[in-house]
Amino acid sequence: MLYVGGKWVEDGELAVHPEDRGYNFGDGIYEVVRIYKGRLYMWDAHIARLLRSAREIKLELPWSEKDLTEIARQLMEKNNISENDDATLYLQVSRGAAPRVHDIPAGIEPVLMGFVRPKARPLADLKKGLTAQLIEDIRWLRCDIKTLNLLGAVLVKQYAKDAGAQESILHRNGTVTECSASNLFAVKDGALYTHQADHLILHGITRQVVIELAKQNGIAVHEEAFDIDFLKQADEVFLTSTTAEVMPIISIDGQPVGGGSVGPVVQKLQALFEQHISADVLV
Repeated sequence: MLYVGGKWVEDGELAVHPEDRGYNFGDGIYEVVRIYKGRLYMWDAHIARLLRSAREIKLELPWSEKDLTEIARQLMEKNNISENDDATLYLQVSRGAAPRVHDIPAGIEPVLMGFVRPKARPLADLKKGLTAQLIEDIRWLRCDIKTLNLLGAVLVKQYAKDAGAQESILHRNGTVTECSASNLFAVKDGALYTHQADHLILHGITRQVVIELAKQNGIAVHEEAFDIDFLKQADEVFLTSTTAEVMPIISIDGQPVGGGSVGPVVQKLQALFEQHISADVLV
């Protein structure tokens, strides 16, 4: 069961207006929210980011935070998400349908769409880690806005796959930014390093959780840009995202990271994140 433009529809019944600006231009925003054991995880942070994204693209939302929360609850109920289920909730707002012009038309009504899908945790990969490939960051310069414009992310992920790797690590002229759909951390001498939260990376919810958990537990965090050479000398490397959680990267461009297995700092952060999942409260 999906929520589309104020209506509840079954899978297969959804129709997109041919001049919907989300469809024509990628003119819209979205969020993916994790559901652990039937509970929305970090809901307030996701809604805050959705509202920020809307402001950044000059999209006025007619729904309050309370409205969005109620829609999320109904999506879970109508899709039979129980206290035993892990899933993801997807919310998308298109600017709406209007005659196709490149400037922003006045007086059009945004379209909210949402759905829930079962999604198991990536437990096996969390234990063994992923392989990655360094790839030039070809995306636009407002990666901090979570918009529907994801072709750059699609292409860099495919480039990595074509090279035989599971994930891409992006860089701009040698400065490491993030991954195709996740934030990146390097570990050196027990400290964390990650690109500062500016316009070149997404301000990840899980990224911020991990930063706070690290600081609370005596792990130094440096939010500053670093280059490819520093990355290749790191003791450990990992990525963070809503669906990947705290995911180790064990090789880059075919070369092992550290000892080529999941390291102690990542293991500690995974354990702390596990505790945070259990402690987070459903809104």
